[in-house]
Order: sequence, then C-alpha cells, then structure tokens
Amino acid sequence: MEKKKIDEYEPGPLPSPRPLDRFGFVKQEVNNSPHGLTKGKSAYEFEREERRVRKWRKMIGVGGSEWKHYVRRNPRVVKRCIRKGVPDCLRGLVWQLISGSRDILLMNPGVYEQLVLYETSASELDIIRDISRTFPSHVFFQQRHGPGQRSLYNVLKAYSVYDRDVGYVQGMGFLAGLLLLYMSEEDAFWLLVALLKGSVHAPMEGLYQVGLPLVQQYLFQFDCLMKEHMPKLGEHFTQEMINPSMYASQWFITVFSYSFPFHLALRIWDVFLYEGVKFVFKVGLALLKFCHDDLVKLPFEKLIHALRNFPEGAMDPDTLLPMANSIKVSRRLEELKQEYDKKNGK
Repeated sequence: MEKKKIDEYEPGPLPSPRPLDRFGFVKQEVNNSPHGLTKGKSAYEFEREERRVRKWRKMIGVGGSEWKHYVRRNPRVVKRCIRKGVPDCLRGLVWQLISGSRDILLMNPGVYEQLVLYETSASELDIIRDISRTFPSHVFFQQRHGPGQRSLYNVLKAYSVYDRDVGYVQGMGFLAGLLLLYMSEEDAFWLLVALLKGSVHAPMEGLYQVGLPLVQQYLFQFDCLMKEHMPKLGEHFTQEMINPSMYASQWFITVFSYSFPFHLALRIWDVFLYEGVKFVFKVGLALLKFCHDDLVKLPFEKLIHALRNFPEGAMDPDTLLPMANSIKVSRRLEELKQEYDKKNGK
C-alpha cells in the first residue's frame, strides 16, 4: 500500500473549546500554582513590562538591525537582560538572533521550501506517528492533521532530509514544537539547524545520532559534577543505584521542554540559546541542590518518583535560575569531556 503524506490527510475535527492559559495550553482542572496564570496583572506590572519591552526593542533595533552592534558594545547588559527573561512578544526574533539562525536563513534562500516540497524522507511515517504526542495539550497542536501538526511535520521532515545522518528522533519534536510557537516554519527549521550543527555553540546533533553519543557524554559529565558539588547526595545515589540515565536524559534531549512547566522551559531556553548547553547542566544541578535535603532521605522507589516530579518551589524560574547561574561549570565541563574522550579511546 502506498504511504500517505500528512498533507494528503483531511484535518480532524476541532477539539472542544476549553479554557487556555496565556501560552495556549489547556488549563488543568485544579491549579493552585502561582504560575497558573489566571490572575490579572496590576497597572504597575503592565507598566514595568512595557518599559522592559521598550528597552529590548531599543537593544534589538528594527528587525534585529542593532543587535550585533549592541551585543559587542554591551555584552554584560545583554547577558543580564537575557537571564532576567526575554519579553514574550519578542522571544521569537530574539531567539533567532542569539542562535545565529537568522544569518543561516538569509544565506539559504529557497532551501527550506525545496526540502519540504520536493524531497522525500525515510522518516515520514515515524514523524506522523509521533506528532500527536508533541505538546498534546497545546491548542496549536491539538487538531489531528491540523495546521500545527502539519507545520511540525514539515519542519521535522525537512530536517530529516537536510541531515540524513541524524534523520529523525522522537525528542526532536519537542524542540521543533517549542520553536513553532514563536516563529514560522522556515525560521523554526533554521534554528533547529543552528542548534544541531553548532552555529554559535558546540553542535548538538550527537544527542540524536545512532547510539546517542552526546547523551552518553553529557550524562557522564553530569554525574561527575553532581558528585563534586553534592558529595552527600552523590553517595546516596550510589548506594541506591541511581544514575543520571534514569532521570536526566530528557533534560538534555529536549532541553527541559518535555515535562517541565512551560513558563520555566521558556526562561531556560532564553539563557540556553545565549550561553549554550552548559546552562542545561547548571539547571539540572540547581534542581538537585534545591531538593538536596529531601532527596538524601529517600529510598530507591521514592527517589525515582521525586526526580521526575519536582516540588512547585523548584519550578519557579526566579528561584531556580539565579541558583543555576551561581554554579560554575565551564572549566570542569571541558576537563570532564577530555576525560570522557580518553576513557572511550577518542
């Protein structure tokens, strides 16, 4: 039987209207979180947000025209502003600027359209199968074969053709899905290329290659860092036979976009795109540090549950991210990479 492409399917029925949060996700029935986003903003908060947006617009310039010049002149200001969070209305453009994807797009006119319309991928059926599992509670992706799912299919299919060595791996859908909530298909595709091919930071394609070689390296580095920063917890994990592959793989494969609250994932991505994958390590260490005193008391079964269900306090970006920023890892990460390469005969 001839396989069908996603654009040959009829869109399914629209999902029943349900209350959404400000990001477009279906609200949970019970939500006592301060980040449930149901409360209105005060006049002061609106004014403060407006001032922040005006400041960012000045930094960026029209269409990003001032960005490179501003970064060269004021790198510390830019770093501080990004760590405080990019205004949501400017996030798509800023992400393209700090990732280097805007430059790649401009150097490759018409390439994305070629990949989507005229190339075929061995991964097409796998992509179609997985699409409904990507942000299923977001209104953009809920309609079966609807606009959101078609856009996600196009980006993932295009990448699987663009880089046939990587092709398609399920975790890539969460990266592409997150990007599509803030930019067009073509922009999301080139940002995915910038990340995986290493436009600004080290390439991340090894997260998705056969055998997940970069995942293995990152987990080795993370395990060593955790034991150095939190020796008591490291000893407890060893006794309970807990290793990072049991809880941290998804942190790296989806950059915290899979099971973490969306408002936190966005703030992590702001910094991750600017500072690189070292920030994923720092956030992971900060999570364990926040919960340290509880984790050291738990037996194996409860540890596994706790490491997949962090307390609400740990999910507050204004608490977690300053803690992450205070952790220094850059030099040690490089030393551990050399140690890992030597150990594996590279």
